[in-house]
Amino acid sequence: MKAAVYHQTGAPEVLVYGDVPDPELTPDGVRVAVEAVSIEGGDTLNRLQGDMPAVPHIVGYQCAGTITEVGADVTDREVGQQVVATMMHGSHAEQVVVPASSTWPVPDGLDVVAAACVPVAFGTADDCLFEFGRLREGETVLVQAGGGGVGLAAIQLAHRAGATVLTTASSPEKLERLGAYGADHTIDYRTDDVAAEARRLTDGRGVDLVLDSVGSTLPASIASLAYRGRISYVGNAGRDVQPVDVAPLMGGSQTLQGVFLGAELITGRRAYDNIARLLGEVASGDLEVVVDRTYPLSEAAAAHARMEAREAFGRVVLVP
Repeated sequence: MKAAVYHQTGAPEVLVYGDVPDPELTPDGVRVAVEAVSIEGGDTLNRLQGDMPAVPHIVGYQCAGTITEVGADVTDREVGQQVVATMMHGSHAEQVVVPASSTWPVPDGLDVVAAACVPVAFGTADDCLFEFGRLREGETVLVQAGGGGVGLAAIQLAHRAGATVLTTASSPEKLERLGAYGADHTIDYRTDDVAAEARRLTDGRGVDLVLDSVGSTLPASIASLAYRGRISYVGNAGRDVQPVDVAPLMGGSQTLQGVFLGAELITGRRAYDNIARLLGEVASGDLEVVVDRTYPLSEAAAAHARMEAREAFGRVVLVP
């Protein structure tokens, strides 16, 4: 099969397109002919400096396609069924083999490209807001990096829940578009003091919850909090790892909570069932997947470069 692989970690240019052996089917697994790959922030971080279980390495957490073969122990999936799947690595390829338990059927009427973008982004956003962030109607939430996949999902979910939504982005063009998805106030993090703006927009009170998927923005997130405010910290898309002074949290009885969807998926049914619900809500039109651009799998390097340049608004998708 064809795949986008690399032999060493580094910049997007390390990705090359070539032939690799087909993955072996496992008794509990399904073989999926990949039709769409949603590039996640973690994919670019792993390509830059992550572990490589094998060389060449195929990166990628998530994809969607059609089952072409099922393992001997699989009873709840069938050949010809469209599914979306998550995995530790391997999505940037024409085929994947994953445990059947790591797949969700694509609801009737849902485009496979949109389905490929749902589990990680929407599942993460929902957990950050509700399971761990305890967001309630009438509260105020700040979504850092609102133009990304998790950010756009979080804006829609928080708006639907009756929260006032503040969000940040890197350009006037992105900020202007975010209102259509439920953002009440927007902040340009390149030109504005995010914490000062968050306090101004809340009459000095601060926000009840921050969803921070950037990491380098944590000091501003902490400074934006209201008394007893919470932060759901879910990633390091900013890549600039710096020590963070968490002492200010004590004075406001505030909380910094780490969130990792992968751990939730392997420790119980709750997160799996939650993603199934979200897929249904995207299929019904209650929620929207925003696709920035699609690239052929052979142009994975260019797709990763677009993600890292922060040019994308929504998901960047590879199509084998």
